[in-house]
Amino acid sequence: MSRRVVRQSKFRHVFGQAAKADQAYEDIRVSKVTWDSSFCAVNPKFLAIIVEAGGGGAFIVLPLAKTGRVDKNYPLVTGHTAPVLDIDWCPHNDNVIASASDDTTIMVWQIPDYTPMRNITEPIITLEGHSKRVGILSWHPTARNVLLSAGGDNVIIIWNVGTGEVLLSLDDMHPDIIHSVCWNSNGSLLATTCKDKTLRIVDPRKGQVVAERFAAHEGMRPMRAIFTRQGHIFTTGFTRMSQRELGLWDPNNFVEPVALQEMDTSNGVLLPFYDADSSIVYLCGKGDSSIRYFEITDEPPFVHYLNTFSSKEPQRGMGFMPKRGLDVSKCEIARFYKLHERKCEPIIMTVPRKSDLFQDDLYPDTPGPEPALEADEWLSGQDAEPVLISLRDGISLVPLASGRG
Repeated sequence: MSRRVVRQSKFRHVFGQAAKADQAYEDIRVSKVTWDSSFCAVNPKFLAIIVEAGGGGAFIVLPLAKTGRVDKNYPLVTGHTAPVLDIDWCPHNDNVIASASDDTTIMVWQIPDYTPMRNITEPIITLEGHSKRVGILSWHPTARNVLLSAGGDNVIIIWNVGTGEVLLSLDDMHPDIIHSVCWNSNGSLLATTCKDKTLRIVDPRKGQVVAERFAAHEGMRPMRAIFTRQGHIFTTGFTRMSQRELGLWDPNNFVEPVALQEMDTSNGVLLPFYDADSSIVYLCGKGDSSIRYFEITDEPPFVHYLNTFSSKEPQRGMGFMPKRGLDVSKCEIARFYKLHERKCEPIIMTVPRKSDLFQDDLYPDTPGPEPALEADEWLSGQDAEPVLISLRDGISLVPLASGRG
């Protein structure tokens, strides 16, 4: 009986390539703050990077086409009185970005399509509710104006950005520092990780932990958790011997992992970036000089190693382009924005294809910018999957900028 040795997958030959030098963004003073967020956020219009700033916190926002050397006087987004720790673009408006800071506040900003003449200092709204630094931000995937924040006070707050009001405050679930928070695809559940080594699945509207697993990874260093499209939870963490480790879990049965793999002995936290359309997870460790990627399927061993993109320089942070911002004509399935000490370099992940035609199998309909719900509808108990768009029409065709801006 013949045994198929090589697993069939259209993503087996995905390869990564750094953009040419003139497509990078040079002379950016990337923040040196010690914090395990990605320091970079990108959408089909703009690239945002947390930068060093005297006397407060700031980030820079560049149009994607503005490649090359960035003028040292280029306007910044400033307003926080302490370092910015996290930034996140609104999925339903490419001109709106939220920032979280050591100063305990969250600010939401409107970014103009033109280049401003001076620093942007006035947010649309400032959200005050945390008593300690705010290090995690995440917009709701389907409800308009719903933003989640998590702080050093061990509290998760869910805000209505349109009104500035607190919709929900989850203040008695986490006894220690929250390391990560992730929405599921329709925003009905959260996966959280905490310094107490517990992975929790939370129903935020009921204010309940619906499932939890202690020591999903046995090491003391931070864990990360994300939902997969199969309904599983993918985690990164450390073993008791400080080996980096990845895991896949079924939240309906947390007793045993679906999969558990040891990686290496590096001490950087592995940040997972997940593409639900391809079910590929990309692992980027701060201080690493590589991106490892895996395909998650329903077949054993469930987490299949695909390849590693390696470079010489370590990464200080990483941005991940939404699917609607990719160049489908080049069979691009992911694009990263890698932060160096003084620059940002795009990295393109491509599936080799001979045909120039639109590749239906690579590009299923994907979440677009239209929200499926209003904030009050979601709060009242309604759920809705993301509103999908087709990438075939070129409406989302945003080629990598070429030449200098």
